[in-house]
Amino acid sequence: MKRILIIARRTWKTAFSSKATLILTLILGLALCLATFIGWQNFKTQNSQRLKYKELVREKWLAKPDKHPHRMAHYGYLAFRDKHELSFFDFGIESFAGVSIFLEAHKQNTVNFSEAGFSNGMLRFGEMSVAMVLQLLVPLLIFFLGYSSISAERETGTLKILLCQGLSWRQLLTGKTLGIIAVSFSLFIPVILLTILLWAVLSNWQISIDASLRLSLLILSYAVYFIICAGIAVLVSAFHQSSKSALTTLVVCWVFFAIVMPRMTQALGVILYPSPSKIEFNAAIAADLRKQGDSHDPDDPHYAQLKATLLKKYKVDDVKKLPFNYGGYVMAEGEKISAGIYNRHQRELNKTFEQQNRFTVAASYLNPFLAIKNLSMALTAADFKTYVDFQDQAEAYRYGLAQRMNKLQIEKISNNAPGEKEAPRSISRRNWEEQPDFQYTFRPVSNVISNHTGSIFSLFCWFSGVLILLNFSSGRIKTL
Repeated sequence: MKRILIIARRTWKTAFSSKATLILTLILGLALCLATFIGWQNFKTQNSQRLKYKELVREKWLAKPDKHPHRMAHYGYLAFRDKHELSFFDFGIESFAGVSIFLEAHKQNTVNFSEAGFSNGMLRFGEMSVAMVLQLLVPLLIFFLGYSSISAERETGTLKILLCQGLSWRQLLTGKTLGIIAVSFSLFIPVILLTILLWAVLSNWQISIDASLRLSLLILSYAVYFIICAGIAVLVSAFHQSSKSALTTLVVCWVFFAIVMPRMTQALGVILYPSPSKIEFNAAIAADLRKQGDSHDPDDPHYAQLKATLLKKYKVDDVKKLPFNYGGYVMAEGEKISAGIYNRHQRELNKTFEQQNRFTVAASYLNPFLAIKNLSMALTAADFKTYVDFQDQAEAYRYGLAQRMNKLQIEKISNNAPGEKEAPRSISRRNWEEQPDFQYTFRPVSNVISNHTGSIFSLFCWFSGVLILLNFSSGRIKTL
């Protein structure tokens, strides 16, 4: 162990004795500070906007005068997607997924007002987040530090001397890897300390166990990712005769795994599991609704049958004689049917998206960058599953609001139409207070882990594979 630590210390000193390494480390440090500031500002700006308009929506809802409840159901509600306090670390799909959704009776709208929709095309080239710097640029620094770790010793002739002095390949490879990890952690640890501080401030110092677990797993995941990158750099250097060829191999690997392969897997996922366009999706729902019936059409066969059944059950010959508001009953039935059809189509669409994403998760067994990317987005609640969960919770709220208004109409609106000189039927505005405000609830970290076992296991496989190669690959490495 002593020899391993001596080599690690020597690697650390050698790295920081190089001006190029110092400049690169300084540039990366500045990039991380800038990314942290951008994330902090992004969170504060967007979160304050969402809270402001969320309060305004609630005030407008409660300020509505006495009305017919069905008019209130069509007036609708605007639901906002909350930002998790860790989302300043990794933006994920936040800027492309939309932040709010308009909820109204009989209709399911899509999430709107994404940052990408209000920005120029530069957003397509990626946002500068802490996660982006740690996932893409820190591995590049590690590869730069490690490309000559063994090959340079071979080129200068010191490798043979080291091995002749009784140093084993396992000790040499492990020591070099530990030295490079120490250099990369000199960047990582300050970032983590700053992240913990900002996370606590953004949480108003009300730290939850769930968020603490998310942050702990995030730190552990990135630490494992850097160890994997350091191990790969040392192994590539050990298997190449010259530093130049080792550097070329590492740069090609970085370009392929960090830039080319993620795009390829996304494109292949879409080709293998094609999803319908928005027009096709809406047309399919409209076609199913037409087959089932239109609650606004009094001659529709389904609702004509419903009317006949009610008249027979209550032994009356006119819906005006029913002990409840017939219009509200029909609206409730229509809402139940349309929501069921929409949810079925939405589940099928989400299943297609999940199949596309599963292809990317499977590819993470070949690419650790994809594994850390998926895991980072999930732990900061900026991934696709969080977006789908928001959609589901918003739809459940919309359905509850529409049915609450239908229930008020059934119970409190007369069956008889008002006279020509009478005011339209309405109920007291105090009823609007019974509708709670929409509040998105993040899924617990246990749910995140169970949904991303593939990414976690692939990262573990890469970690184990690198450790095994560092310990047992000496027989295949040439000394000269």
